[in-house]
Amino acid sequence: MDIFFQVLTVSEAWARLETNWQPKLTAVETLELTCAHQRILAEPVVAADDVPPFSRSTVDGFAVRAADTFGASEGLPAFLTVMADIQMGQAAEMQLSLSHTARIATGGMLPPGADAVVMVEYTEEVDSSTVAVVAPVAPGENVVYRGEDIKQGALLLPAGHRLRPADIGALAAIGQTKVAVRQAPKVGIISTGDEIIPPEEVPQAGQVRDINSYSLGAAVSSAGGEPVYLGLSADKFKSVQKKVRAGLQNCDIVVLSGGSSIGTRDVAAKVLAKVGQPGILVHGVALRPGKPLLIALCEGKPVFGLPGHPVSALLTFDLFIKPALGRLMGLISSPRPFLRARLTRNLASAPGREEHVRVKLLETETGLLAEPVLGKSGLITTLTEADGTIVIPVEKEGLVAGTEVEVYLL
Repeated sequence: MDIFFQVLTVSEAWARLETNWQPKLTAVETLELTCAHQRILAEPVVAADDVPPFSRSTVDGFAVRAADTFGASEGLPAFLTVMADIQMGQAAEMQLSLSHTARIATGGMLPPGADAVVMVEYTEEVDSSTVAVVAPVAPGENVVYRGEDIKQGALLLPAGHRLRPADIGALAAIGQTKVAVRQAPKVGIISTGDEIIPPEEVPQAGQVRDINSYSLGAAVSSAGGEPVYLGLSADKFKSVQKKVRAGLQNCDIVVLSGGSSIGTRDVAAKVLAKVGQPGILVHGVALRPGKPLLIALCEGKPVFGLPGHPVSALLTFDLFIKPALGRLMGLISSPRPFLRARLTRNLASAPGREEHVRVKLLETETGLLAEPVLGKSGLITTLTEADGTIVIPVEKEGLVAGTEVEVYLL
């Protein structure tokens, strides 16, 4: 397969899929807020109410007209008459008149005429109806005004936004207890290889337990998809073909692990070349680990042939399948989050390929350090021991110790 030797960069490989694939967004479903965390909004959310719905205090103290406290000090306090105690959960309807105040708790409603709150720590009660204010406040101090958090009619969250805990809270604040979200795309997962057995079985000589079905399934769930386990397949054309067709019939994306290199018994590429048009788009990426990656488009659905080694499979999942899931859900793209750290040792890399190195983060008095977790791509523990990965770009032959690197968290 000459195409295997025509390797593309990561960005070129993704661009080839993006150019050829016109995904249809997954259907919309309505969920209760309690079930909507991490789901993708299908529609923009416009605030139906102001938040907060009334001006309120942010401290325990006394609601005042700020001007009545100007110039107040411990030596020359401002004496104010206490009109009332504002009860939590009740409307404050009395008009605060000149040189008057009202006791108020955190979250209490600001009475009409008041424009600030003096913290209780800066007051002294003279008697049951008089309080001395020993420090001035400015208008708006210790107050959240009506609609200051969320304005009625304002766009709260756009379509394509992934709902985080704070977003769920904001939706509750405007009284929206149900949201329209995109259904989770279904991802068919197939592990190929004559040597692969279910994890509950005891391996015989030459056999290994299936890792990728489980790690990739977890990765799918983490990315917002629904894993569909299609089972193990021997390295036989008809066996792989049957499972791929089942995946294309029932899923939005199909993922195979194993069978993507140029070994004589690897059949994934042969299957994908025939199971649907246009077939194989990419077979080989300038990437380590993950060079044998295979990307195909069959019957309008992406099919990914991942390397069989667990580290390679998970790395290529993050780079290609995760963003593909995002496209199916209309997810607004955003930069990958990272931390900055300094490399603890020299790292060599062959030019012409993008290398992803697993690292462990170490906290020191001078800042974060990134310590490489070295090992072959068949060793899953190089990921379990790592906190993230760093990238050595295609054009570089390595990185020297002390270089500041971006660590993409696992």
